[in-house]
Amino acid sequence: MLTASYLVNHYQMQAHPEGGFYKQTYRSNEILRVEHLPERFNGERVISTAIYFLLEGNQFSAFHRIKSDELWHFYYGTSLNIYVIHEDGSLEITKLGNNPEAGEQFQAVVKTGCWFASKPVKEEGFSFVGCTVAPGFDFADFELAKADAFIKEYPRHKDLIMQLCR
Repeated sequence: MLTASYLVNHYQMQAHPEGGFYKQTYRSNEILRVEHLPERFNGERVISTAIYFLLEGNQFSAFHRIKSDELWHFYYGTSLNIYVIHEDGSLEITKLGNNPEAGEQFQAVVKTGCWFASKPVKEEGFSFVGCTVAPGFDFADFELAKADAFIKEYPRHKDLIMQLCR
């Protein structure tokens, strides 16, 4: 049986600033020049990147946003709730997992500019997932939410923001 410790060690995963562990598994060799990207990007980007991402049951990925679409893939463990706050303030919760009959999805997309966080459904387990980003992920495009300012922007989600911010 696979364990969180085994996966972290086997894939030489490292701590992620938003929480959990990650390992980049793919980084395109091809570059998109800045003049071919939307104005929100401040420099060239690789075409696409992919990571393994692991959250233990007591961990969460804090609210953050990036400048690209992010496609999530479920691999192993307990299902994962992905909390997305859209620009209009609406909240969407997607359950990433391997049981479609329970409303779980094998893949989910978080659109550019949305704030999002995630947390395993069960504290006893862990969630082993993957994320693919295009244009490719760059930490220059990563913004971690600051709870006070985030609550002022979306006060109706205060409780959730307090739970899923650092």
